[in-house]
Parts: sequence; C-alpha cells; structure tokens
Amino acid sequence: MHTVELLQDALRSAERLGYQVRHEWLGGGGGGACEIQGQKWLFVDLALGPADQLEQVLDTLRREPAPASSPLPEPQTIMAPSGNFGFTTHRNSR
Repeated sequence: MHTVELLQDALRSAERLGYQVRHEWLGGGGGGACEIQGQKWLFVDLALGPADQLEQVLDTLRREPAPASSPLPEPQTIMAPSGNFGFTTHRNSR
C-alpha cells in the first residue's frame, strides 16, 4: 500500500472516530487534533508531504482509546525502509 492510500485509510478512521477533518495550508508547522465546543477536529497541514501528514493523523489516532484487538501501528513500522511499510493487508475471502 502506498503512503497516500495509508493516509486516506487513516483519515477515514479519524472520521469514524468522530473527527471533522480539515485540510489547511499551515506552513509546515501546524496540524493535529483539537476539540472546539465539544467537537473533535483534525487539521492536516497541506504544506507537508504525504508521509508527514500520515504521521500527524496516526499521532492523533494513537491518542484515541482503541480496542486491544486492533492497536495502531507505530510510525517506524509503517514507514519501514523495506518498502513494504511493515505490514500486509488482509482481505476477507468470502
């Protein structure tokens, strides 16, 4: 899976967890999660490349309580130099 696809998956996960996602030009020094009037927001900095954006989103997701059966991978695992991003995708064969 390519970095952009991983980023899209991570953004969908954030939305499922109740985050409103905004893509904003923040000059490379901003982004991340916050709560405004009880609503969770995730700002993705468009000045960053896809790998750094992915790291921003994953940092936010790791702060969320997650079921023990599906922990989020560590950034160094996803961005492993081997090129396989450290994990495989499993699809249901039904």
